[in-house]
Order: sequence, then structure tokens, then C-alpha cells
Amino acid sequence: RRGEELEPKGIHFIGMGISGGEEGARNGPSLMPGGPKEAYDAIEPIITKCAAHVGDNEACTGYCGPLGAGNYVKMVHNGIEYGDMQLISEVYDIMRKVLKMSNDEMAKTFEQWNSTELNSYLIEITYKILAKKDDDGVHVVDYILDKTGMKGTGRWTVQEAAEQSVAAPTIAASLDTRYISGRKDERVKAATILEGPIQLPTVDKDQVLADLKNALYCSKICSYAQGMNIIRAASDKKEWGVDLAQCALMWRGGCIIRADLLGKIQNAFTTNPDLPNLMVDPAFAAELNSRHMAWRRIVGLGVASGIGCPTLCTSLTYYDQYRRESLAANLVQAQRDFFGGHTYERVDKPGTFHTAWTDAHKDIGDLSGRTAGNV
Repeated sequence: RRGEELEPKGIHFIGMGISGGEEGARNGPSLMPGGPKEAYDAIEPIITKCAAHVGDNEACTGYCGPLGAGNYVKMVHNGIEYGDMQLISEVYDIMRKVLKMSNDEMAKTFEQWNSTELNSYLIEITYKILAKKDDDGVHVVDYILDKTGMKGTGRWTVQEAAEQSVAAPTIAASLDTRYISGRKDERVKAATILEGPIQLPTVDKDQVLADLKNALYCSKICSYAQGMNIIRAASDKKEWGVDLAQCALMWRGGCIIRADLLGKIQNAFTTNPDLPNLMVDPAFAAELNSRHMAWRRIVGLGVASGIGCPTLCTSLTYYDQYRRESLAANLVQAQRDFFGGHTYERVDKPGTFHTAWTDAHKDIGDLSGRTAGNV
């Protein structure tokens, strides 16, 4: 709206997403601008100097596309951030509840992980949070109410995923978890009524820690894959021309989701800009294939221990659904045809079909209009 109002006056308007928090303000944030290309070209030297820099002095900024594209990329960044934070918190929950690890032990583990492929800003602040004590020598994290706030960008990301018909279960599960956390009074009462497992599984601590590391890494790949697919779908629909490799570069430094993983993501989309899903990039596919059994063990451990791990679980489900050539969707489509005459396609010949499933079903005539309104 502002861009349209200012254009007749010869004034260019740029919308720019910014991420980095306090540290980004001091050392350079991730800048995600969108607007007229000539306007971007005019400010490019300025924002390139202002932005964070990584690698061979690469600036964490770039042209996202027309007006709206930059803010959209920033919104999805925040959705991925929701997923990443929840994934880490579920790993933390298993560490403290199943492995009975102390805050200092967990802090040390996350610090060690931060020197591996899991290196990221969120892992870094996690070990610092877990190690922090107040003036009385008590860990601060233990006294923080388990009720997560939010500003709405995660919700917008999930809404957009639905609007673009893109599956984003990791991000959606992280949002649902925030809703449930807000029902603190209800959960306190439910804890006196509903039961969980009485006997916890016997585990090998070192094995579980190794599995947690792998499960977290695999799930993070899924979260980024979902976010990138949301951006791609919106970009294709609106003809923005967003470069996903450029998005990965912009997020490599300065922002909340900055991580070593993004360098690999940048390489994946640079090599193949039309990559349908990050999971099928050869490098990422090899890592997922070698780690998925550890991922499954952690999801099973969470279920057996009565610990809700919604983002770890749904990330694995996302992986399993995407890798399968044949799903159970044929039955769902048959049910739709049974009660609503919605028709179906066949695997053995082209066309649109309908079945009179019982004697009560009648011929519905021309089938061409039965798929009208499908999204």
C-alpha cells in the first residue's frame, strides 16, 4: 500500500526484514530487503556495509525481490526459528527427564555440540542459559515459568504454509506447543488426572546423547526444508524470483537462526536452484540416510517415557512421508468420493473416475465439474 501511494510522487519504498537482536545491532544484522530493483541498487552499498559478514567477507543481505518479498523471507525466518527453538527444548527435556542430567552437564554437552555440525547461535545461547546462575548460586532456567510468549510471526508462517499448500509440520508443531504451554493452569490440573508411563525405559546415556545429536540435526534439516518450500511457493505464485541460495546466505550470519548448516543449504540451492526439497540434495540425503535410525530411537524413547516431543516426532513423520513412493492417501480419496462424489484418479489409466460404492449411490453424471474448487 505504501509503495503504491508513494510511486506517483517519484518516491521508492523498500520493505526490509531485519534479524539479529541486540548482538546484530552491534555487530551487523541479517538484512532482507524487498522493493523496486532500482531502489535496492541505490541502497545496496550502504546495507552491504551495515550487514553481518561471513566466510570470504560475504554480506548477509541481498535483493529478495519486489516489495513484500523481503518481509516474507523474514517472516519465514521466524517460523524456522520457532521450530529450531522447540527442537532444542525437546532435546533438553529428554536430557533432564530421562537421562537425569544436571544443568551444568547439559550446558557442557550443548557447548561441545556447538563445535560440531550443530554449531549455531541458538545452540550457543542454550549452553550459556543452562550454565547461568543467579546471585544465590541457583540456575536461572529452573525458575522460569514454562509458558512461552510469541509475537505472531510463527502463526503467520503456518497460515502462509496452508495458503501455499506447503507441508510445514515442524513449524506448525512448534506453534501448537506454544499454545499448550500457555494453558499452564489447565496443565497443572491435568497432571493430577491423566497418567503417563510408570516405568521408564532403561537407557545407555552415551548412546542416547549420540542419538539426540543426530535426531536434532536431522530435524533441523526438515525445518529448513519446510521454510524454504514456503518461500519458493509464494515466490512462484507472486513471481518474485526469490533466490533460495541467497536466503541461506542472508541467514548465515547476524540473525537468530544463523548456523553452519546454512552454508550447506546455500551450496545445495546454488548447485540446483530447482531442488524440490532440501532433503533430496545428495549431501543432505546421505546424512539423513545415515542418521535416521538414531532419530527413530529418540522418538520412540520420548513416546515410551511419556515426554511430548512434537517437533522431533513430526519432523521424522515428514521425512517418512516424503520418502515413500506410495501413501495411504488413496483410502482418503476413496472416502471423499464415497460421501461427497469428489471423484478420484487411477494409477493404471488416465482420467477422472467415480464409483457407486453402494446401492444407495446414484450416477452423478458429468464428472468434469466435480473437481472444481480443488486447491
